[in-house]
Amino acid sequence: MAEVKGIRVLNFAIQTARDAGRLLAERFGRTLEVTNKGELDLVTESDLASERLIIERIKTYHPRHAILAEESGASGPADRAGQDEWRWIIDPLDGTTNYAHGYPCFCVSIGLEHKGRIEIGVVYDPLRDELFSAERGEGASLNGRRINVSPVDNLAGALLCTGFPYDVRERSEFARHFANFIMNAQGVRRDGAAALDLAYVACGRFDGFWEEGLKPWDVAAGSLLVEEAGGRVSKYDGGALSIYTPPIMASNGLVHEQMMRVLAV
Repeated sequence: MAEVKGIRVLNFAIQTARDAGRLLAERFGRTLEVTNKGELDLVTESDLASERLIIERIKTYHPRHAILAEESGASGPADRAGQDEWRWIIDPLDGTTNYAHGYPCFCVSIGLEHKGRIEIGVVYDPLRDELFSAERGEGASLNGRRINVSPVDNLAGALLCTGFPYDVRERSEFARHFANFIMNAQGVRRDGAAALDLAYVACGRFDGFWEEGLKPWDVAAGSLLVEEAGGRVSKYDGGALSIYTPPIMASNGLVHEQMMRVLAV
């Protein structure tokens, strides 16, 4: 992996995620100013403060890099977002609804894309002080220790996770998929933070994950974590995933085909 100003990019992403996560943790549980981006989509003052911290850090140390952030959108040199440049894809607070309600399941997600491919992924849960990180070709880790996906090879014994899209009421197929997985898997969870869900697949806590309606910043870092931990990430039909065109399915690889068959029903 390339070095910038003598600082390894992964270490930069890790420290930035930790600092943003610390900010979120310090404000967690306080009375927050919450506004609506849509009918059900929220943004808090903590989202904005975390994003400012991350963007300012990137602009200071990597001023030639582009940025795609959940709250402020795309920016960069001349506002370009070409395939040849480095681009940071950040979710300053994944799990905003949880955070706003005082439910302790949220994280910071930072991915780095180069020529259309994610090269760095970091997901940080500040309340548990769990830092998931991956560098393409170098494996994935949790707090510096190597992680791998689970060895479960039967969907009937698998613990899966999903998320409910904000427009779930308009997605009749989602309810069908959810019901089918409940009947075919050992269990299904819904925690409300896609980046953490993917990190949990990477470390073997979940055996599979599927979700519709996600954005690039929800899956950029987490998808690399799964791949580098030995898992598989794809579209529902098994085709190559683009973080810009959901839906996404991720698994330990061993139950992937079985999950595809359920989604095809």
